Amino acid sequence: MLEDAGVDPERFTIEWVSSAEAPRFAEVVTRFTEKIRALGPNPEKQIESMLEAG
Repeated sequence: MLEDAGVDPERFTIEWVSSAEAPRFAEVVTRFTEKIRALGPNPEKQIESMLEAG
């Protein structure tokens, strides 16, 4: 479903974190940020930029 909408499933996540779990929230965000950085620039954005540049 994500792919049909043009979203790379590797660049999407859903995690449940309670408002009482600040350390867990920080860990979830840090882990996802590291994953996205390791994936590198979003290829979809690069394609959009090239199309806009003409």
